[in-house]
Amino acid sequence: MVTEVTPRLAAERATTPTRRGRPRRRVGVSRRYRWVGLAFVAPGLLLYGFVVLFSLFRSVSYSFYKWDGITKATWVGVQNYTTFFTDPVLLGSLGHVLVLVVFFAVLPILLGLMSAAMLGRRQRPGAGFFRWVLFLPQVITSVVIAIIWKRIYSPNGPINASLRAAGLDRLVHNWLGDFNLALPALGVIGTWAGFGFCMVLFTAGVAAIPNELYEAAEMDGAGAFRRFLAVTLPGLRAQLSVALVLTVTAALRTFDLVWITTHGGPGTSTMTPAALLYKAAFQNPQVGLASAIGVIVAVLCLAVALLITRVSERGS
Repeated sequence: MVTEVTPRLAAERATTPTRRGRPRRRVGVSRRYRWVGLAFVAPGLLLYGFVVLFSLFRSVSYSFYKWDGITKATWVGVQNYTTFFTDPVLLGSLGHVLVLVVFFAVLPILLGLMSAAMLGRRQRPGAGFFRWVLFLPQVITSVVIAIIWKRIYSPNGPINASLRAAGLDRLVHNWLGDFNLALPALGVIGTWAGFGFCMVLFTAGVAAIPNELYEAAEMDGAGAFRRFLAVTLPGLRAQLSVALVLTVTAALRTFDLVWITTHGGPGTSTMTPAALLYKAAFQNPQVGLASAIGVIVAVLCLAVALLITRVSERGS
């Protein structure tokens, strides 16, 4: 009796285990697909390895030398790292970053949560235009943003002109030239630039939260604020993690905004590690110290990302 070989029977025979307990053809097919996948990924991996990993390795190696980029390098061990943590200007730049974290991360996230709570689940007139206007800084380059705000903060800019027109001449300042106001003024720019991103991110997250959760909380007598704490915030845990990582690391890596507006001044009141890295590498050639600063900033960014991710995973 001849058994008809159907497609289903042929597939079963193809995947029937041999005496050794392994499929006949599936192993070969999976290996072939694996090599094909690696062939597609290989160019990107090679480019990434050369541009990122090789450069990172060279920066780490340079950080142990005293070198001006031209003459012969001299081995100094960890002297560049100890210089960073003992020099008052270098160490003070970390304190400036902590202030910028408040403006670059904390305030945009709080404002974004407030906007998402008000606009996330209800269609209000003009909500789309409102989101578009607030998200606009994300599509403008940081250099353009810095130039715009430098003119806004100028002594004859719109802020001081409005204060004079309102008869508040005592509040007129050289905002970017004041030792006490320059750093908060830069922070306001970061808040304005990051608010739209957080708002759109949280609004999309709120829209993905099931309505049943809000209905159940409302049936239990929870008010708007209680529903926000019990339903909205837990539902935005993933978005909060992403926003924190991106905004905090942006504060740690701030360079173009500072360099275009104040060059780290007045004095060193707005100096950041990235600005000091640029000065050490190109203005006062100290390639070893610049590399050490870059390594420290990279480690801090990685530590912040890992910490926030770990905390977010434990809370989920």
